[in-house]
Amino acid sequence: GARLELVNDTGRTVEVLGYSGEPYLEVRPDGTYQNVNSPATYMNETLAGDATVPTHASPAAAPQWQRVSAERTVRWHDQRTYWLSPGLPPQAQADPTRAHRLRDWVVPLRQDVAPFEVRGTLTWEPPPATWAWWLGAAALGVATVAIGLRRFRWVGAVTLVAGMITLGYAVTRATLGVPGQAPVIGAAAVATAAGAATLLGRTPFLAFLGGTALAIFGGLGDAGVLAQAVVNFPGPGWVPRAAVLVALGAGAGAAVSALLRLRSPAPAGISSDA
Repeated sequence: GARLELVNDTGRTVEVLGYSGEPYLEVRPDGTYQNVNSPATYMNETLAGDATVPTHASPAAAPQWQRVSAERTVRWHDQRTYWLSPGLPPQAQADPTRAHRLRDWVVPLRQDVAPFEVRGTLTWEPPPATWAWWLGAAALGVATVAIGLRRFRWVGAVTLVAGMITLGYAVTRATLGVPGQAPVIGAAAVATAAGAATLLGRTPFLAFLGGTALAIFGGLGDAGVLAQAVVNFPGPGWVPRAAVLVALGAGAGAAVSALLRLRSPAPAGISSDA
């Protein structure tokens, strides 16, 4: 929610207007340009909008275009779309347990000489009950260890399913442009393979390796979503939180189960499923 992104594949020029209706950005077929005489060029340099606006920048000044990229895609901070005031909105201060619609916003654009608008809504979302998600991960971990004490191969099924869930979550995040998903995808692939190997009765070390990788990269590495009100993921916020919960709980539980199995190997003549 910190930036807007405009992708122009029309083959024609699309112009973004600044806060006083002046030309601010142009996305042309040959790249992106900014008007150095637009106050928005400087105000939008930071999220807080606290950059100094030079004296030559004025809505009444003739546009002076500067090419900033050869791409037909541009991202920028736009104060019309987010909350600038310090602290919580008054509605959220009065009731922080539910969502509040703060205002509607409009960003004006032009294609050639034809004006149009992008409209949206600014909403305050309450943060999740982070403790409950951590508690759920701990409960899943304990349950996985309990399963491993009775039938260790069943830990393989838990690890396999958890790896596939984490893999789908990380791939989806990667397609949305969220950085840092490669380690998660790798850990999920390792966990999936380790889970399948454990089901086939292979050495518990594989379950330890897969569970540890899943808990660290798929769980702890993305644990911030358990506290974020808005997560960069399609659909409701509980879906990515549940994926991280599964990675944390199942991964840690599989690692502990495997470690216990390695420290206390099955007696001779007893199958690994005992």
